[in-house]
Amino acid sequence: MKKYLHTPAGKSFTELVLEVFRLNGVLLAAGDGLLDDLGLTSARWQVLGAMHLYGDASVSQVARRMGLTRQGVQRIADRLVLDGFAMTRPNPDHIRAKLYSISPHGREVMEEVGQRQAAWANAIVAAFSVEELDAAVALLEQLRSRVQAGKS
Repeated sequence: MKKYLHTPAGKSFTELVLEVFRLNGVLLAAGDGLLDDLGLTSARWQVLGAMHLYGDASVSQVARRMGLTRQGVQRIADRLVLDGFAMTRPNPDHIRAKLYSISPHGREVMEEVGQRQAAWANAIVAAFSVEELDAAVALLEQLRSRVQAGKS
């Protein structure tokens, strides 16, 4: 088996990446459990949340803002419309790309989501200081920025 020559920082970064992958899986499962009775999954919550936050947007705009694929967002957005969480209207800037927005029912559901998420988040981070959490966010933002910029 070939050995890879990481620097100490490169090895730590690799461990961080693996832990972020594991955390992502745990967060998705937790979100699914938190919202299952509302008819949402973590993926649906993410797309509906973008509609709630940004207002009218095309699928491509939602995908870019959330770092998702257009095809994945399209599939979820169409289901959200069918299930009454979102609605569409013509896009004056593009004949084929409809604008999606949250429906009144979707807004009601997102209010409940907000309540549940706040209680859940408060319980999860009770053992951490705001400074620790802010430092973690800042580090992840810096790493994301370097990866996006293709730094090597």
